[in-house]
Amino acid sequence: MSAQREPVGVIGVGWVGLVTAVCFAELGHEVVARDIVAEKVEALSRGETTIHEPGLEEMLRRNAERITFTTEMPVLLERARVLFVCVDTPPTYSGDADLSRVRAVVEDLPAAGDHVLVMKSTVPAGTGRSIRRDQPSLSYVSCPEFLKEGTAVADFMHPDRVVIGADSGDETAAAAVAELYAPLGGEILRTDVASAEMIKLASNAFLATKISFINEIANVCEEVGADVSEVAAGMGLDQRIGSSFLRAGIGYGGSCFPKDVSALKMLAGNTGYHFQLLTAVIEVNELQKRRVVGKLEKHLGSLIGKRVALLGLAFKPDTDDMREASSLVLAARLQGEGAEVVAYDPVAAERASELLGSVEMAASALEALDGADAAVLVTEWREFAELDWAEAAARMARPLVVDGRNFLDSEALVAAGFEYEGIGTQSADDRRISASSVARVQSTPRSLRP
Repeated sequence: MSAQREPVGVIGVGWVGLVTAVCFAELGHEVVARDIVAEKVEALSRGETTIHEPGLEEMLRRNAERITFTTEMPVLLERARVLFVCVDTPPTYSGDADLSRVRAVVEDLPAAGDHVLVMKSTVPAGTGRSIRRDQPSLSYVSCPEFLKEGTAVADFMHPDRVVIGADSGDETAAAAVAELYAPLGGEILRTDVASAEMIKLASNAFLATKISFINEIANVCEEVGADVSEVAAGMGLDQRIGSSFLRAGIGYGGSCFPKDVSALKMLAGNTGYHFQLLTAVIEVNELQKRRVVGKLEKHLGSLIGKRVALLGLAFKPDTDDMREASSLVLAARLQGEGAEVVAYDPVAAERASELLGSVEMAASALEALDGADAAVLVTEWREFAELDWAEAAARMARPLVVDGRNFLDSEALVAAGFEYEGIGTQSADDRRISASSVARVQSTPRSLRP
């Protein structure tokens, strides 16, 4: 068997691990994937994906003969030499990364052998060198993932870059990993382990910073009568800035940004350095989720007894991931203000219902809007853009929409009878007041103007 077709082992078949396993099988490799959850292994062995990711289930079934799912570590170690570690590293109460699952994997490896441990899990800088000190005979490579939920399969198959970190003595292992990724055509960056680990954390922290920055700009735009969409478009044309991650909204969420920003902040703090910028990024993100409540109160007054519909619950479209979703904070705050909350999500409803037990779950968007005093668009699912908003207005007690992602056609909604409130833009009422004020100033003799 050529090196290009070398068997691949994957430890942990959550979101990153499953995408990694299936995509390597698509490239023609035999893959052995191990997870400790027997129910998950059984479902995957039947060709049933345990996460929602466009294109993944079809690819899994297409490559079923190449992938073996197991709960047994010896099966993995016997059949694969290169082992990709894709286990969770959730934040602890202190904000540091919980490395217990990573440590458990390392402890399961034989003291002597020719296995190559490839760390896909996001870990603090210094983790790899610590593992190598404890296991000096282990070949270790850092290869952080840069997949986006909703486009993970395409991201894996067409990467911007592949980062491979290895320290002295592990050059052969790094070359083997680089050869696995070579057919994908992305630029391969070879570096040391600590730098590879930092590239992952720094990348996510920077993207989170862009999101919090544009959300702050959006809040200022509301005060001065500017439109954040126009501002972001103008900023994005500057090649030094770029247009990505400049969409104002109600904050970032998911499994990566909140965890990785917090982990980098704590990593810096543990060395004695206060990462003040990331402290502000986190604070802005948390406050942004709560600003929606103020927008609703501006129109409705007290929210006690008001029925508010949340459209979308997952942290982003094309996924059922509810980790750190803005909907969780928003639902809790609305209920804290005395509102009745009803919600709908086309994919994440089942997962969400486990977390939002007291929130009424609707079977469709229109059902959620029945009798509602207001609607909040939380996740920009395509079906919400295609909704019959005229019918929605007729069903609602008060046709009011707070568009938390600036996703909907505001002019179409206003024409359908809605009060529309976006993020970083003036409401229709505010625009009329501003236009009226401008008209009055223009009609006033210049000598009498303030």
